[in-house]
Amino acid sequence: MVISVFFHTLEDLWNQKITPQEAEKQLRQLLYEDLDFVKIDHHRALRKGFPEVVFCQGKTQDQILTILKKMSEQYPNLLATRAQPDHFLAVQKEIPDILYHPTAHLLVLERKPVEKKGCVTIISAGTADLPIAEEAAVTAEIAGSYINRIYDIGIAGIHRLFSHLDQLWQSNVIVAVAGMEGALPGVVSGMVGRPVIAVPTSVGYGAHFQGLSALLTMLNSCSPGIATVNIDNGFGAGYLAHLINQLAEGEK
Repeated sequence: MVISVFFHTLEDLWNQKITPQEAEKQLRQLLYEDLDFVKIDHHRALRKGFPEVVFCQGKTQDQILTILKKMSEQYPNLLATRAQPDHFLAVQKEIPDILYHPTAHLLVLERKPVEKKGCVTIISAGTADLPIAEEAAVTAEIAGSYINRIYDIGIAGIHRLFSHLDQLWQSNVIVAVAGMEGALPGVVSGMVGRPVIAVPTSVGYGAHFQGLSALLTMLNSCSPGIATVNIDNGFGAGYLAHLINQLAEGEK
């Protein structure tokens, strides 16, 4: 979309529909647009292949609405993370086709779905980990990855994992989401020759320290092939998984 805007601006300038000063202003905004309280990074779609993702936590409803409304004028597909139901209701009034994923706490605008390629498998240790697992799944999915979901296969009932080994081998990358002691990514990495992105969650009892114990377990795994993201960072895991999946499918 940014590339089309770029060429459209040059075409208008060539046909003398706009002045050089107007063209300069439009092209300047392709890098970023200053709305006082936020600077929208329009160049990110060119650098990363997907527009800037909006982090809703800590922002007001008006700020979220202003950002998404402005971005929806240029981009058919958008993603906003850590959104609450009241954020969705406020945005939906101005952008009726935006969707809300209540489990993942995501706002998704998908006016131009992209072909889903490859295979990213998202696994979770328990049902309590689903919000983070779904944040990862929806993030990778809207970016263009095919998603395979396998939930509630934690090591407390490890026999549940064994029946899914064929699916894990068919994946280009695996995102393993776990709370409590966080052992699932290490077990999976030791059994399957695929890159594993480990996501610790803040699910657990007191000595779990809001996910710190799971994070340390994942960072100290003796099984090679694991990369660990921050606690509850399903978005970061899903984004990274999509990039790995793209490379595996020969996409540059």
